[in-house]
Parts: sequence; structure tokens; C-alpha cells
Amino acid sequence: GLGEKTVSRGLNRATQSTRQTGSSMKPIAVVAPAMQERIITASSIYSDVRTTFTLKTGEKYSPKNYNYYRGNINIRQALETSQNIPFIKIMQELTTEKSKEYLRKMGITSLTENDNDLALAIGGLDYGITPLEMAGAYATIANGGTYIEPTFYTKVVDSKGNVVMQAEQEKRRVFTEPNAYVLQNLIMQPVIGSKGTATFCAIEGIDVAAKTGTTDEDYDRWLCGFTPYYTAATWYGYDYNETVRYGATNPAA
Repeated sequence: GLGEKTVSRGLNRATQSTRQTGSSMKPIAVVAPAMQERIITASSIYSDVRTTFTLKTGEKYSPKNYNYYRGNINIRQALETSQNIPFIKIMQELTTEKSKEYLRKMGITSLTENDNDLALAIGGLDYGITPLEMAGAYATIANGGTYIEPTFYTKVVDSKGNVVMQAEQEKRRVFTEPNAYVLQNLIMQPVIGSKGTATFCAIEGIDVAAKTGTTDEDYDRWLCGFTPYYTAATWYGYDYNETVRYGATNPAA
């Protein structure tokens, strides 16, 4: 946080701020679960055209792309330019219940009963998710499909070297290793693709996977991804919603 610090214990935005995730949700809420459930492959083709969906409540939902509609495209292309319609269509096949099941396996704890419509596919959430939990979810893909609970210490010892407390990280397999490998490659597309939304994250000689996220009115800007060495999730915005005004590059990068 910027500005004068007026209290000794302030808000830890990495661990306490739940924020809307925008398109950074697509790999973990849609693509990864749908691949594991054999609903899609990397080459599955969806029609990216203006579409009106009918929600469980009977209401009509007419989402828009943040850019132009591209017609028939595959999953890799849809991730590269972050189209919305294909991922909402996949969520419809996957179901929000199944998506939430996988998100919880990846360490997401802030989902509610209200996170139950198709907007979940593009990061429309009741409360949101913390940067820490987003990093843990993306690390599940980077770790070959195994979720490893984030921890901030390994052990605590007393003055005599006796172990007083030791971290016990929960680990569980969420995706198969082959699916995780394909997912890792898919999330590189926004970085290496000529029309990618995260081309500015490229590092010469290193594989970089990254997905951007932007919410309505530009209130939240995200960058989530990994290299062979680190996984990171960055959120940029205001504690109380205010439009983030920045140049052409996503400031979270």
C-alpha cells in the first residue's frame, strides 16, 4: 500500500484483500477443470460471437468481449487475446458447481453460494480472491498439477535448537501431469502470441506463462503466472473501487 502508515498493523493486501479477478480467472476456473473433465482439449473450437445465455434463474445474460469477436477459434487463441464468450460457453458445459469444486481443491476459500452463475468464468465473483490464493492456484498448474499449501515459514526453534513448531503443508493432486503440462504451455500463449495480452512479460531464454485480468471500470488490474522458478500473482488497484488510469501496459505486470 502507498501513502502514510498511520497504524502499526495495517491491511495486508496479499493475504486479506479479496478482489474481483477478471480474466485471470479463466485458466483456473474454466480451462484447467474442463481439460481434467475431458470437456475440452487445447485445440477445441468454440464460436466467439455475440451470445445471450439463460441463467439458472431464467434471467438473460449478454456478456461482451473487451475487444472484437473472432468467430471460430480454439482454446489457445481464445487465451491469447482473452476472449470472453468461449470461456462462458465452456463454463456452461462444465457447470459452476464443478468449477468451484476444482477451485477449492486449488486452495480458493472465499467462494460463496452467490458465485453460482456463468460470470464465474470471467471473474465475476461475490467477494473475490486474495493475491495469495491466486498464486497458490496458479502454482498448482506450475507444480505439475499438485496443490501445495502456501506457507511463510519452515520451522521455529528455541535457543537450544529444539524444534518448537514446524510447517505442515497440505498437498493434493488436482490435475494429471499430462494435463498440467498442456496447461503450462497454453498459459504461455498470452506472452508468446503475436496478439497476446501479456507479451510485455517475455523474458529472453526463459519460459514465461502469464494471464492478465481487468474488471469493469478498470477497478482491478491483475497479472498471474509463472516461470520455471517462481509463481506470482499481482493485483493493482484501490482499496475502495476507483478506476485505475495507466498507460498501455497493464500496471500489475
